[in-house]
Amino acid sequence: MNSLIKIPLTILCTIPMVSCNEDDQMDIEEFEVAHAGDLNKYAMSAGTSTIFVNSSKAYDMNAPWVTGKYSSRFLSGDGLYDDVTNNYGPVYAGYSCGSCHMNAGRTSPGVWNYLYTDTNGKKVYGSGTNGMSAMLVYVTRKNGAFFNDYGRVIHDHSIYGVKEEGKLKVTWDYMTYHFPDGEEYELAKPNYTVTDWYTKIWDSVKKDSVTISPEDLMCTVRIPLRHVGMGQMMAIDRNEIEALAAKSNYPEYGISGRCNYITEGGVYGIGLSGNKAQHLDLTVELGFSSDMGATNSRFPEEICEGQAQMQQGSMMGLTYDQLEIPTEDMEDVDLYLHALGVPARRLGSTTTKVSLTKSDGTKTTMSEREATKRGEQAFYKAKCQLCHVTTLHTRPRGATLLNGSELPWLGNQTIHPYSDYLLHDMGSEIMGVGLNDHYTSGLAQGNEWRTTPLWGIGLQQKVNGHTYFLHDGRARNFIEAIMWHGGEAEASKNIFKKMDRADREALVWFLKSL
Repeated sequence: MNSLIKIPLTILCTIPMVSCNEDDQMDIEEFEVAHAGDLNKYAMSAGTSTIFVNSSKAYDMNAPWVTGKYSSRFLSGDGLYDDVTNNYGPVYAGYSCGSCHMNAGRTSPGVWNYLYTDTNGKKVYGSGTNGMSAMLVYVTRKNGAFFNDYGRVIHDHSIYGVKEEGKLKVTWDYMTYHFPDGEEYELAKPNYTVTDWYTKIWDSVKKDSVTISPEDLMCTVRIPLRHVGMGQMMAIDRNEIEALAAKSNYPEYGISGRCNYITEGGVYGIGLSGNKAQHLDLTVELGFSSDMGATNSRFPEEICEGQAQMQQGSMMGLTYDQLEIPTEDMEDVDLYLHALGVPARRLGSTTTKVSLTKSDGTKTTMSEREATKRGEQAFYKAKCQLCHVTTLHTRPRGATLLNGSELPWLGNQTIHPYSDYLLHDMGSEIMGVGLNDHYTSGLAQGNEWRTTPLWGIGLQQKVNGHTYFLHDGRARNFIEAIMWHGGEAEASKNIFKKMDRADREALVWFLKSL
C-alpha cells in the first residue's frame, strides 16, 4: 500500500473540533459536525473510523483518530504489510500481506489465473509463477487427518533453489439457470487438482512411499478477505453477538445462526475473524508464519520444519537461528489493520440518472439515490438483514493489540458491518455441492460459514479490479454470489428470484453503494 496517500496529520489537526491529542477520544457528535458536508452524500459506516473516500485507496487509509505515535506505528505496520524483504520462505503462499491483499483488499485470485487449455479444450487455471497466487490451498485426507510431510496448507511458491510443496490446478463446471421472468444467469463450480507434489508420503498399510491419491484428497481454497473494518470487528461487544445468536431463530425463513466458540493460544472465546469465524484475533502472527514462512515469537518454527525444503533453503543461504519478525513489528501490523478507516456508504447522486430494466423488458429511470433506496428496500424485503445485520456496537474499552497496546478509540461506536458474525448453514445442494467444502473449523462444519460483512464490498471493483466473491471466488459478480446462497439463505434467495428484474438490479445497486 502506498503510504503517501494517507491523510496527513496536519490536515487532520485542522478539522474543527477534532482533537489531535492521542489521549483523547474523538466524540461522534463532533465528528459528524466536522463532516456535515460529506454526510449529504454519504452515510456513516464505522463511527469515528468512517472515511469519506471512494477511490482505489478506499480500503487503505487510516482512520481519522490515528495521530501522534500511532500514526508512525501505522506507517511502520503498513510498510511491513507490503514488504517483508528477505524474511519469507523457504516455501510460502505469498511474499507479503499486500501481495494477496492489494490495497488492503483482495488481489485477483489464482483460481481464475489462466494457465493453459488442456487437450479436451478445457481451460485450466491455478497457481501462478509470479511469486504469489492470492489464495490458500487447504489439504487433508478425506477423514480430516493431515498428510505426513505436508501441513494444512499447500505452499505453492518457494525461494530460488527450493522446491514448492505443490501446485493447484482448477477447472470449472458451468451451469445456466433462469429467473422466473426468463433472465439468464450462470454459476461456476470449481474442480481442484494438486500437481507437482514435492515428495511421496509413507503408506502404513502398503509399507511404502506413495503419491497422494486424488481419492484420498480433500482440497478447499480460500481467496483473500477484504481488510475492511478489522478493528471494529475485534472491538465488537461479544455479548451483543451472543444475543444475536439467541435471537437468530426464524423458522419461517429457516434461519438459525450460532457462535463459533473456539480455543486459540490458550484462550477460549467467540470467534469472529475468518471465513468460518474460526479465529479470536486478526491472525497477523499466523499469517506471517503460515502464508509467508516468516517465523515469530508465537510461531517460532519454520512451516516446512523437517521437510526437504529446510536443507534446500540452507544451501541457498538461509539461516534458521533467529526469529525473522519481532513481536513489536507484528503489533505494528496488527495496529495497521485495526486502524484502517472504513469507507462510508455512498448514498448516490440526486441528479445522475440510472436505468433499470423491468421483467417485461421496459425501462424505468431514476436518480442514483432513488435506485439505491429502492435496492435497500429490496434487501429488507428479501430478509437479507436477518443475517447481514446492519447495526452493531463496540464495547467501551475498544480493542487490544497482540502485544497489549490498547485502542480505546474503537470503543463505544455504532457500526454498520452488515453481518451478525454468526455461523449459518449455506447449503449443500446447488450443482451437487452447494457451498459445502467439508472442511471443519472449530464448531463450524463444512456447510457453515460466517456471514460475510458487506461494508466496503461495493468498492472492490475499484480497489482490486474484479468482482470475485465468496470464500473461493467462484462467484464472478453480485448476482452469482446471491444465487449460490442455499440452506438457511434459501428462502431469501427465492424472494430475490421472484422479484421484478428492476428490483433485483436495484438490490445490486444497493450492494454497490456499501
